[in-house]
Amino acid sequence: MKHYLTITIILLSITTFSCTERIDVRLDDSFKRLVVEGSVTTDIMKHRIILSETSDYFYNNPPVMVSGADVTISDGTSLEVLTEDSEGVYVTGSSFAGIPGKTYTLNITLENPVGGFRDYTASSKLMPVASFDSITLAYHDEWGPYGIWEVKSFFPDPPTNDYYRILISVNSRMLTDTLYEWYVTDDIFFNGNNTNGIGIGYLVQGYHDNSVTEGDTIIAEINGIGKDYASFIMEAQTEIWGSNPLFSGPSANIVGNISNGAIGFFAAYSVSRASVIVPSTK
Repeated sequence: MKHYLTITIILLSITTFSCTERIDVRLDDSFKRLVVEGSVTTDIMKHRIILSETSDYFYNNPPVMVSGADVTISDGTSLEVLTEDSEGVYVTGSSFAGIPGKTYTLNITLENPVGGFRDYTASSKLMPVASFDSITLAYHDEWGPYGIWEVKSFFPDPPTNDYYRILISVNSRMLTDTLYEWYVTDDIFFNGNNTNGIGIGYLVQGYHDNSVTEGDTIIAEINGIGKDYASFIMEAQTEIWGSNPLFSGPSANIVGNISNGAIGFFAAYSVSRASVIVPSTK
């Protein structure tokens, strides 16, 4: 089925002359692609790989999940066979954990082709990460009407070019649970040194789920990620947030690491966590 979307562009000249132009854009929904989400980490847990299909532009229902696939993860020595836990969601065993330095390869064989292919693959090297020495909190009552808690980090950064993703949770409730909320950075400003209290999270008080009270537990999670995964996240965030300036050209396609034109990224990364109790602001 073909769709036509009518776009009216209004051009305003400095002479206040205006005109409109009708443009018909064909939106072809006949070509679907596989969407892959999932990762391998150093946590001992069931790791998930989620498979779905891209949807038509005007399709307002949840994505179509892809069932019946054969999914495996290999580190070059051992092979982990994933089971389908629910429709389109494939999991490892509960004792599975990645090992820093190893390269993990995801292989997917679909029951029925998506995007013209049945077989998809992706590889990711599991990067190490320095363990937190500690995290602390600093309250800034002058930052905004209700104040802001700043999460400050202390960990030794190795003398290599490293990339990090930071996640923040309160009382085991993840605040940064969507891609556009993730904080991703390189170590250009502290390479080879201790971070000495660099800010990695900001809890704006009075702002729905960011508000905390005395006695709450703040948990910071740092992931050692590869440059390609860092680039994928930042490109996706730019796509979500939009371009600046407003009328700049369209962005390039987000570069994932799944073969045969699939969308998404299979990542492998290390995990380190630290916690701190919220003190009184008085």
